[in-house]
Amino acid sequence: MIVYKLPILFINLSSSEWSAILLSLKVAIISTVVSFPFALLIGWWLARSTFRGKPLVEGLIHLPLVMPPVTTGYLLLIVLGTNGFIGKWLFQWFGIRIAFNQTAAILAAMIVSFPLITRSISTSIEMVDTRLESASRTLGISPFITFFRITFPLAIPGIISGVVLGFARCLGEFGATITFAGNIEGETRTIPLAVYNYMQIPGKEGATLRLVIISALISLVAMILAEYLNKRVKQNR
Repeated sequence: MIVYKLPILFINLSSSEWSAILLSLKVAIISTVVSFPFALLIGWWLARSTFRGKPLVEGLIHLPLVMPPVTTGYLLLIVLGTNGFIGKWLFQWFGIRIAFNQTAAILAAMIVSFPLITRSISTSIEMVDTRLESASRTLGISPFITFFRITFPLAIPGIISGVVLGFARCLGEFGATITFAGNIEGETRTIPLAVYNYMQIPGKEGATLRLVIISALISLVAMILAEYLNKRVKQNR
């Protein structure tokens, strides 16, 4: 009976529901794209470097994984908010306001998803045989070209998985977003925030269910696409 009624749920999406869906996709895509180059660089650095204090650096990078998201949002607020340490200076001198807008939503998603992407990339690069890189360098090939011709292609399955995990984490981000960016319709109200908002309103059960299903479908499509790309990479090797 529920399966029969599922198509009906998508017929009359309201403008606020569409806004939440499109905003969630926008925030997740921008956050993932912007985070990726930094995650790739730091992931490679962590995988190929040994130095004193490395566990501390790794702990700081991965801290958002274990911290409550609300705590992460609060820290962002006291640092980058209008009255924060850095945010106050940015607002007074340049008129730049970071908190409680789409920039804040994107930044919050980046902070909580960055450790997932970095960890997956670092782990996949660690699994690449360093002897292949050494052989490339003995032939006079620069470390930069060696990375993109040897290391990156061999680590690509883990890199793809990390990007998908980061995208899904951005899509489901709630605590840091509502704390640092607020719950503003059309501006920062992503799918998780819209679901939370609709749950407080009697008669909005249908809208809540629609957004939950759409969120799950987007995540499922992302995972299926990741598996497809991984298989294509393996076939072309």
